[in-house]
Amino acid sequence: MAHLLHQFLGETAARDPERTALVAGEVRRTYAELERDSDKVAAALQSAGVERGDRVAVMLENSVEFVASLFGALKAGAVFIPVNPSTKADKLAYILADGGVKALAAPTALARQVLPALAEAPAVTLWVGPALPPGADGLSFTEILAAPHAAPADPGLIDQDLAAILYTSGTTGRPKGVMLSHANLVNTTWAISTYLENRPDDVVMCVLPLSFGYGLTQVLTAARVGFTVVLERSFAFPAETLARMAKHRVTGLPGVPTFFSTLLGLEALKATDLSSLRYLTNAAAPLPSAHMQRLREMFPRAAFYSMYGMTECTRVCYLDPADLATRPDSVGRAMPNCEAYVVDEDGRRAAPGEVGELVVRGANVMRGYWNRPEETARRLRTGPLGETLLHSGDLFRSDEEGYLYFVSRKDDVFKCRGEKVSPKEVENALYELEAVAEAVVVGVPDPVDGLAVKAFLVPRPGAVLAEAAVRQHCRGRLEGHLVPKFIEIRDELPKTDSGKIKRFELVTPA
Repeated sequence: MAHLLHQFLGETAARDPERTALVAGEVRRTYAELERDSDKVAAALQSAGVERGDRVAVMLENSVEFVASLFGALKAGAVFIPVNPSTKADKLAYILADGGVKALAAPTALARQVLPALAEAPAVTLWVGPALPPGADGLSFTEILAAPHAAPADPGLIDQDLAAILYTSGTTGRPKGVMLSHANLVNTTWAISTYLENRPDDVVMCVLPLSFGYGLTQVLTAARVGFTVVLERSFAFPAETLARMAKHRVTGLPGVPTFFSTLLGLEALKATDLSSLRYLTNAAAPLPSAHMQRLREMFPRAAFYSMYGMTECTRVCYLDPADLATRPDSVGRAMPNCEAYVVDEDGRRAAPGEVGELVVRGANVMRGYWNRPEETARRLRTGPLGETLLHSGDLFRSDEEGYLYFVSRKDDVFKCRGEKVSPKEVENALYELEAVAEAVVVGVPDPVDGLAVKAFLVPRPGAVLAEAAVRQHCRGRLEGHLVPKFIEIRDELPKTDSGKIKRFELVTPA
């Protein structure tokens, strides 16, 4: 069995070279072709000076180039950092500088975001893209993939080397880099594809961004098992996505509550033949029970997996589809080779029904936060057997049989449309408006977003705040899922005697 993440791809290419690995629009790649493409990327990176342990950031939409860059970076011995293409210049600059990124793969279309960021990230010495902007020093994907096959030099990795750094929102508003080793991701990929019972004849539709851990997992499990992934760049044209699902006889459909809510609202869904669908998965946020029931009625022969995970360990637990009828609110029990349990404030295992913090132990637990030793020490602690325990920061309870139930987060960070929202990041953007005296951002229940972003604003004396102007400002500063869906302007906000805003008093149904 592979002990390095990219070895999954090599083993599958040797075992089943002509099976389709990726479908992206009109572009197809077999496993043999994807293996060769990633070899070429790796060799080109090494020739340009990328060495073992260097960081390579990839800021591409769902595409063959993204996947070739992922495996190419790993084969070169580098650490892969996925970045959402909608990331704004200031946040991108922070990630590039904090990660000490040496090479960046990004399209010319993002030059307005990338060039200002590069000016603040001097460690980046190489730009890789489908095409390069005038005067840019770098590599062109077109030239790399058109070149004769060249195998990269063996960088000498072991499974304790880092494979990826995934940046995730933090309570300070600055993203934290979660360090995941090859051993972490090899174990997680094996565990997920095992409990989902993936097989080579699966065809999985991926509308999730590959820059998002849940989307990235689809490509990694495919490389291990040898199934086909149909890549969609977005769900902006849902009727077309449905048509492609029928055309390719999709068997697996991963999604988040926003996606499933939109899907269920499509009139075209009733007329689309999706009888090939074998399973659906939901993660990132709880799916409303009404939506879950409708999906089960719509796809009675498909198994539905409700799951829970976090960037710090990718995936924790899943609910067996057989238990869905009796425990619809549970996220199940720990996945293979993982243990998850609830502890009280003293760190002792909580009794059934008692609310406490979820603790995770297993080979899936991260190595720590990049350049954040203090935050790493708060989250990772040593267990009684000398193992590393991940304190999730999420409140859970369990029942007598060990099934887990999500209650809430201990901190303020929440997920909207399957992506993390740091209220501090949104609040920082709101405070840039001179008319804002006070700003608080919370997540409120929403049937589409799971938790929607709501901003409470207090204007400065004599100032006027218009919702449209606030949103326009936020759209220019923040990624789409961070822009407030609801805005409420108040004369004052509830506070404690010490003057702290009572954030949780503001969390009410939208």
